[in-house]
Amino acid sequence: MKEQPTSSPPQWNKTRISSSLGIEYPIIQGPLGGLSTERLTATVSNFGGLGSFAAHGLSPSVIKDVIAEIRALTPKPFAINLWVSMEDEGARTSSGEAFARSLAPLAGHIQALGGTLPTYQPYVPIKFEDQVRVVLDAKVPAFSFIYGIPPKEILDECRAQGILTIGAATTPDEAIVLEQAGVDVIAASGFEAGGHRGSFLLPAEQSLTGTFSLVPQVADVVSVPVVAAGGITDARGIVAAFALGAEGVQVGTAFLACEDSGASALHRNAILSGNARRTGLTRGFTGRLARGIHNQLLEELNRPEVEFLPYPLQRALVRNLSIPAENAAKPELLPLWAGQSANLSRQSDAKTLLRTLVSEVSAIAGPVLRWNRERGGKR
Repeated sequence: MKEQPTSSPPQWNKTRISSSLGIEYPIIQGPLGGLSTERLTATVSNFGGLGSFAAHGLSPSVIKDVIAEIRALTPKPFAINLWVSMEDEGARTSSGEAFARSLAPLAGHIQALGGTLPTYQPYVPIKFEDQVRVVLDAKVPAFSFIYGIPPKEILDECRAQGILTIGAATTPDEAIVLEQAGVDVIAASGFEAGGHRGSFLLPAEQSLTGTFSLVPQVADVVSVPVVAAGGITDARGIVAAFALGAEGVQVGTAFLACEDSGASALHRNAILSGNARRTGLTRGFTGRLARGIHNQLLEELNRPEVEFLPYPLQRALVRNLSIPAENAAKPELLPLWAGQSANLSRQSDAKTLLRTLVSEVSAIAGPVLRWNRERGGKR
């Protein structure tokens, strides 16, 4: 007589995150900084994941248009991502002299590529409060954020309107205060992730916890669902994240390599070329600590004598080199955002990437999830 299985295999995609969002797969597309597109956001959401759009650099009127465009492309849930902290100390008082010193290491490259040297302009801020007002008025399905916690009245309004909130934590302590503030989902962001380190309790350099260490610690100290982010590019990373206690994953670099993203062909090729084995952290690209593929620009801006402007002034300054470098096909002089698992990226089509992830995770996730649940996992 055949032995009967004691229980049916767990369904890896049925978690509190997929249930609360009404999505089929708890796969969140990373917001991708300034390289989001409405098309990619909608593609991920239409497939059954959660597409995200990073709007932190946009004016409120442009954010309103972005939300309308995404809704024209998909009826499914999506997320708008903002930064709670929009500027660093000193941004409003930074001088022309500081501008000149920070321009110095870039000036030679800009001129050699035929670009025009920028001149000092006073900083004109964009306010988080104005941006988030648009998000609330539009009643987007999900609101994700980094670099802090929105004011209580904003989180209260999200809850009243049924907007799911997703806050990024780079340490267990940040996860605890996010949950205490009433945030619905914690995105545990390991230092392997590409782009900016969204730390807010301690300086980013003191908050560099890897995903394998961070996710189980966060899952143990909060009761809300946890999304694993940082270094997750393929099915192995997704299954590992679930085994560590996550109920969803955020994938950034692999989507950045897809043609639907806002990354240039040079940037996408740098990720898919097989030569993205080495990444590094730098403040030189924007003024805030962030990870990109190691290249000439990253190395030069990491020299100890180089001065940076506060965020977002440094970001605007480097843009004056990025435009001519892209036109001249010089990837060595571009900020090439990418995580430490960039070299595992294989797909240039978002739908193909999603189909591959779902198929491969479905093939191997059952035993891992059964083991995790039997040991007391929260899902």
